[in-house]
Amino acid sequence: MNDSRASEAPALTDPAAVVDEFLRLVMIPDPEAASRYTAPDIRIRFTGNRAMTRPADTSAFNAQRYAWVKKRIERTEVVAGGTPAETVVYSLGTLHGAWPDGTPFEGNRYVDRYVVGHGLIVRMDVWNDSAEWLLARAGLATL
Repeated sequence: MNDSRASEAPALTDPAAVVDEFLRLVMIPDPEAASRYTAPDIRIRFTGNRAMTRPADTSAFNAQRYAWVKKRIERTEVVAGGTPAETVVYSLGTLHGAWPDGTPFEGNRYVDRYVVGHGLIVRMDVWNDSAEWLLARAGLATL
């Protein structure tokens, strides 16, 4: 991988530390700095099965869905990946923030799954309860 993003990122050898730093930066939001922790060919599958290719895509989506949003990380779990060079990192917790109309929320569950290979995030999958909460706010569902 000959990508300048990788060479600019501090050398983190712990996959959980890579994910933690990525999340810290993307929640600022500073997707450009966060991209230093992603592989050039990262595959992102965001809520609603949305395919994305850059951390900036996720930040742009969040800017449409929320006035602002942050994660309260409750725990990070690390497991072996599909190959010896890959590690799977789960980040679990809740989202808090405000909807576009300024109404605050908290306690919105999330699970993120990251595959880290050679010190970079190569895959990211994101799930949370926001869609169900938005349906409830619109009177189309109950929680």
